[in-house]
Amino acid sequence: MYNAALRRLILALATLHILIIIASNYLVQFPMELLGWQTTWGAFSFPFIFLATDLTVRLIGKQPARKIVGWAMLPALLASYLVSALFHEGSFQGAATLLQFNSFVFRIALASFAAYVVGQLLDITVFDRLRQLPQWWVAPAASTLIGNLVDTFVFFWVAFWQSSNAFMAEHWVEIAAVDYVIKLAISMTLFVPLYGMLLNRITHYLKRR
Repeated sequence: MYNAALRRLILALATLHILIIIASNYLVQFPMELLGWQTTWGAFSFPFIFLATDLTVRLIGKQPARKIVGWAMLPALLASYLVSALFHEGSFQGAATLLQFNSFVFRIALASFAAYVVGQLLDITVFDRLRQLPQWWVAPAASTLIGNLVDTFVFFWVAFWQSSNAFMAEHWVEIAAVDYVIKLAISMTLFVPLYGMLLNRITHYLKRR
């Protein structure tokens, strides 16, 4: 009974990861300005994955968290390609676009896949090493800081290094740095406090049960 419940929980969290990736791959196509910096709406959605992963490691351990990444990574690659192809440049391209392989879109999907796997596994490792500290906020803050750093630069490097997009090929390091700073600010001001609130409520609920 316990193993069946754990498998259902892992499947549900893996599905959540895939949905967040789909949403982020769509929202990243819409630019916005935040405090004078250019970013995209995807900067607000993707950190939810780090929040879900950190809560998973805290509550049920690093092995289930790694299983979630394993179950989600290949569907995430397929979903990233489908969303990027269907909604290229923020507008619906029609189902016929799926009949033609788009190498540029596939490279972005592959970048999203690589960044997700590397960033999440690193996040799990860092969080697991620090979660026994008495200060609850150290583990999510450190894992978010390091995980987001690796995730962001892996994505931009795989997607745009020597890319056919001349602008992105030239400026990807600068754009990645700005994107990381914005995601870090959002995560530290919104997602780490949200992690603390959710952890407190879930812990109290489990104690009552």
